[in-house]
Amino acid sequence: MVRDLIIGYTAGVYDLFHIGHLNLLKNAKGMCDKLIVGVTTDDLVTYKGKHALIPFEDRLEIVRSIRYVDAVVPQSDMDKLKMCKKIGASVMFVGDDWYGTEKWEKYEEELKLEGVKIVYFPYTKGISSTLINQALLQVRDNPETAIRKEHMIARKDL
Repeated sequence: MVRDLIIGYTAGVYDLFHIGHLNLLKNAKGMCDKLIVGVTTDDLVTYKGKHALIPFEDRLEIVRSIRYVDAVVPQSDMDKLKMCKKIGASVMFVGDDWYGTEKWEKYEEELKLEGVKIVYFPYTKGISSTLINQALLQVRDNPETAIRKEHMIARKDL
C-alpha cells in the first residue's frame, strides 16, 4: 500500500538564526516527507512593526542551506491557510509559545476545515532572536564590553 506524501510547512523570520530555529526545523522534518519553510519577507517584518537585522535574501539562503529543509518560499502575508493550500501541506509546525492564543486558535479552526493539522513543538527555553537582540544591545551600550573602534582597526592590520 502506498501512502500519501506528507508535506509539512512552517514559517518564520529566521533573523539571528539560533538553536531554537534549528530544533523546530529538525523536529518538523522528522514528522513529514517534505518540509517547506516560509521565510518572512522584509516588507512583512516591517508591517509587523519590527526590522530584521539580516536581509531577506540572506535569511532565505541560510534556511535553504539547512539539511532538514527541502524547499523555501517567501512568506509575504500572514495567511497560513493560503500557503498551506498552495503547497499542498497537510501539517503545519509551530512553536508552543503560540499554543492557546486567540490568533492560533483561529488558525487551528481554519486549517482543520481544510484537513491541515497543526503540531506545536516545545519552545526552546532561554533562546530567541529577541533575547539575542537584547543581549547585543546590552553589550553595545556597555563601555566595558563594547568592541572599540581602535581594536577593530588594529585587527584589520593582521
